[in-house]
This record gives sequence, C-alpha cells and structure tokens, in this order.
Amino acid sequence: MHSPTDDGVTAEDLGRVLFIGIGGVGMSGLARLYATRGLPVGGSELHDWPSLPELAALGVTIHREHAAANLDGVDTVVRSTAIPDSHVEVAEAHRRGVRVMHRSEALAAAMTGRRSVVIAGTHGKTTTTAMTTEILVGAGLDPSYVNGGEASVSGSSGQHGDGDLIVIEADEHDRTFLRYRPHIAIITNVDADHLNNYGDIDNLEAAFAEFGRATDADGLIILCADDERTRRIAETLRSEGRDVATYGTAADATLRIDKVHSTSDGVSYHATYEDAPLGEFFLPVPGAHLGLNSAAALLAALRLGLEPEQVRAGLASFSGVRRRFELRGEAGGARVYDEYAYHPTAMKAALSTLAGIREGGRLIVVFQPYRAYRTRDLRAEIAEALAIADQVVVMEVFGPGEDVPLSEGGVALHAAVALPDEDKVFVPEWDDVPGEVASRVRPGDLVVTMGAPPLSLMPPVILAALGGPSNT
Repeated sequence: MHSPTDDGVTAEDLGRVLFIGIGGVGMSGLARLYATRGLPVGGSELHDWPSLPELAALGVTIHREHAAANLDGVDTVVRSTAIPDSHVEVAEAHRRGVRVMHRSEALAAAMTGRRSVVIAGTHGKTTTTAMTTEILVGAGLDPSYVNGGEASVSGSSGQHGDGDLIVIEADEHDRTFLRYRPHIAIITNVDADHLNNYGDIDNLEAAFAEFGRATDADGLIILCADDERTRRIAETLRSEGRDVATYGTAADATLRIDKVHSTSDGVSYHATYEDAPLGEFFLPVPGAHLGLNSAAALLAALRLGLEPEQVRAGLASFSGVRRRFELRGEAGGARVYDEYAYHPTAMKAALSTLAGIREGGRLIVVFQPYRAYRTRDLRAEIAEALAIADQVVVMEVFGPGEDVPLSEGGVALHAAVALPDEDKVFVPEWDDVPGEVASRVRPGDLVVTMGAPPLSLMPPVILAALGGPSNT
C-alpha cells in the first residue's frame, strides 16, 4: 500500500497545527479530523461559519483575526490555494521557519498507513463521499473521513475513526487531488469546469486519468459508465492493466442499476453486480442523480467486502448532506431548501428534482454564482439551468480575490436567463434578497437558495422574512 505522502509524514509529525480559514467548508472537516484524532489544533477565521462552535467545543483554539501572534507555539501552518505567500500568517511562518503545508498535504499526512477511498469528479463527489462513509459506519468499520459537506452520519464534515479505512473527497480545481494515493479511487464524472487552471476539458480529463493511475497497484478504480469521459478513462486505464470497475445504467456496467424511480420520498432502483441481481435499494432523498451517486458507494462497499444487506441498510438510513436538497424550514406556506450546486450540470439535476416535488406551487431559486471565470465561461449553460425555475433571483458573483467585470457577473447572467422580465431579477446587495423573495412568494411555493458557500447563511433570513421559520 502506498504512503499518501512522499516522505511518509503522518499527522502526528506535524505537531501543533494552525489552519488558516478554519471555518470554511474545505478546511473545517480536516481540522475536525485532526482534533478528534487527539492532535493539538488551532485556526484563524474572520467569518461566522456554523462549524466554529463545534470546533471550539472540541478544544480547538479559534483566533478571530489573522495575526502574526497566532503562530506562537505553532509547528505547522496549513493553508488553501486561496491563501497567498503575502498573507500575514504565512509570511510570519516563513520568517520563523515554521513548516507551511497545503491543505491537501495535511490531508495526505492523515491518510498515511490507512486504506483510503478517495472520491473525485466534477460534481456528485460530496454526496458520494457521505454515502460511502455512512455505509461503512453502519457496517461497524469506524472509518475516518473528510468531506466537503457536513454529512448526516455525524452532522460534521470530518471525523477520526479507529478503523483502517479513511474516506475523503478530493478537489480537482487546483490539481491537488493528484497528491493522493488511493486504495479505491472513484471518479463520478468529468465536466467542463476549472478551465482557468486546465485550459480545456481534454486537459481536465487527462488529470482525472492521472488521478486514477495513482491508485495502489492492488487497488481499484471505479468510474461512471454513463459519463462519456469517465467511460473513456475507464477504457484507457483498463487497457493499461489497471483494475477498473464501472457503475451506472449502461448495459455493460460492472454494477448496473435500472428501474430508477424518484419521488419526493426518495429514489429507488434495482442493482445487478457482475450479472448477479442484488435486489432493490432505496435512498430516502429524491433525485435520480443521487441514486447514481449511491451506486458508486454501493460498488465500493461491495469491493471492500461488505454484504449487499449491509449496504442496503446504510443507504436506507442516509439522511443527506447539508446544502444538498437540505430542507431548512417552512414559513408563509412555502418550503425553503438549500442546495450547493453551482455548475450547470449539477444545477439542472437539482432544479429538475426540486421542480418535481413542488406539488403545485412555483419553484423560486435564489442563485449566487461562484467564481467569475465560471460565470463567464458557462453563462449560457447556467442560465439554461436557472430557466427550469419559475422565478429567479440572481445575486452578484462570489469570487474572493477576483475582479468581476460588469459584463461577466450577475448582471450579464440575469440578462441571459430566458424568463419574462417579471419572473427574474438581479439583486446585488445581500440584505435586499430576503425582502425580494418575500415579495414574490405565495403559499405552496418552493424556494431554494443555490450556489456559492456563503449562501448557506441566507435561508434563516428568508424564513424570517416570510414570517418565521419552523425549522432552521
């Protein structure tokens, strides 16, 4: 089994760690993994992320400002790609000779000595990671995990377990997923995204193939048979002598699903593994695309030695991931959901599913675009996805560190949405959004906040504007 780090460094070797931006979705799960592993952890954070109270309860020191003094007693600083060398804490670490690591390196250190299940893909990886984790937890294997969203299994995005397995979501946007050495690698799909880093989708596809090649010699690469590019990667890696398995509705998939049926109660399907029928599986969250994600988790679990009944029970108990079809409450006769999707393929799947459960009311989407380059390059596709809704509120692009020209931001996206003028609006100011939504909502409507990470803070405010939440 490969060591995920080139030099065999473990999490314990890092000493006291300071995580910069500890409350964000990418960093909080890793910090929580370190803290629940019993390691000394601190972090700096300017924003009031929901994860902060839980981290503090675990004994994590939270600094509410970025300052050189935060490095006192620190052995390692962990940062994301978004944190430059000029950041005060990184600069101070270099001045003091303190080790500075990328988040992916710190995660790889935590993987050392464990069999890893690493889930990658343009979209769907967070829910697939959560489903895989919940199945393994339910089977008593006590895995460690780090996810990009807060999973229902513990209400958190990271946890240390005493088992020999670790399940992680791998981020491709900055190529750092190439640092990992999986025992089982899952690639859910390859879609046009992050082309500011990759140039074109062919280079992105090549990077995913390279990720697959990093899998242990005795490991397994799992890919979706229904996606053109993952299917091509599967054929390539299989021709190179790799152990490859596929899942999906395709007739030749290693694990084939059919009779897929999605309702407001969830999605069900029948599964066949290597031509052997496994019976029906049920996932208590709606969406055929989520059923497809669960098939990847099912295949991974079977190859790890679990019985179909164990997987069936794990999927049946799955209650979702925060910001993925998450019902945040009901007020004024309207239901308010929160959904993380910001890529047009994921948006179409999510909005189509939500449209199917609106039960006679209208679907109103509040969308905050995520990153200026994506909003510019995929404007037509994002606008097409938004047009699935009956009413659209477009916010300004969330792109930390980016300049957002007027012609490439929310104004241009709003104009591209093919809905009548009275059914769409551009609202650039955060504080004006709840009132705008409240003025449009009628009893029976379904409202969804969708897009960039900060939007997870919007549903309680909308619920209050509608007359008060029944659940947040």
